[in-house]
Amino acid sequence: MVETTENSSGFAKFPIPACAGVGLKPEHYQAILDSKPDIGWFEIHAENYMGDGGAPHHFLGLIREIYPLSVHGVGLNIGGQSALDRTHLARLRAVIDRYEPQLFSEHLAWSSHDHVFYNDLLPLPYTDDTLDQVVEHIDQVQSAVGRQMLLENPATYVNFKSSDMTEIDFIKEIVARTGCGLLLDVNNVYVGGTNHNYSPTDYLAKFPMEHVREIHLAGHAETHEKGGACVLIDAHDRAVLDQVWDLYKRVLSSGVTVPTLIEWDNDVPDWPTLFAEAKKVDQMIEAAQVRHSAHV
Repeated sequence: MVETTENSSGFAKFPIPACAGVGLKPEHYQAILDSKPDIGWFEIHAENYMGDGGAPHHFLGLIREIYPLSVHGVGLNIGGQSALDRTHLARLRAVIDRYEPQLFSEHLAWSSHDHVFYNDLLPLPYTDDTLDQVVEHIDQVQSAVGRQMLLENPATYVNFKSSDMTEIDFIKEIVARTGCGLLLDVNNVYVGGTNHNYSPTDYLAKFPMEHVREIHLAGHAETHEKGGACVLIDAHDRAVLDQVWDLYKRVLSSGVTVPTLIEWDNDVPDWPTLFAEAKKVDQMIEAAQVRHSAHV
């Protein structure tokens, strides 16, 4: 287990509150700066800001002066068999040093092999060998960026026959061995449960909620295989569906109140539509806190 340093952020006056945030999109830069909406925080994909300058850095710098920030990585290949890309790690560290986010996260997945990069976050077998590799990679990442990483549970479409432990046991062991935190993607839980015929509520009941530092909510697409079997895709291209909202309410009722992100990465709507989704989160958190206070 590595020791991570506390973030001595120049933006420390802007900690991320336990409320709604949204993914920061170029389509919304100007609307945000013009209206300065009552939103808790923004999250960026690190890879979109690994260049040296240009419009993305200009607008992000202005927005970062007003709002807290979280950085979400999509390209580290945490679950891959090959060594981590040191150049990518250095670029990630540069983004983190420049914008001093309060939270940093990545995926329990792999996305490249033998210098071939895939346009998806792919699942991995839950074995001792894979566990050792993931732990080694997370230790390297936390050492490189000097802070705790949050690990996101995956959306999966296939299972591996070679897996000899459950996804939750795999995640628990990673946390125990690395000291990383967790990002709970509630939509991924629903997608996985539907695709593999297990209960999302049972999954949540077993999940190590004490290590959750951030939550993601998103919309998913539905497709059908030959023969009619339904497969859900973690598409991030629409509003959060009712089934996912219901699961989120269960998480809140368990007492877990952490920063919660609306992910909408494809077919991005106008700013008022995205903002309205975030306000639903705030209303649910406020209602959960009222219920909790009433029972104390």
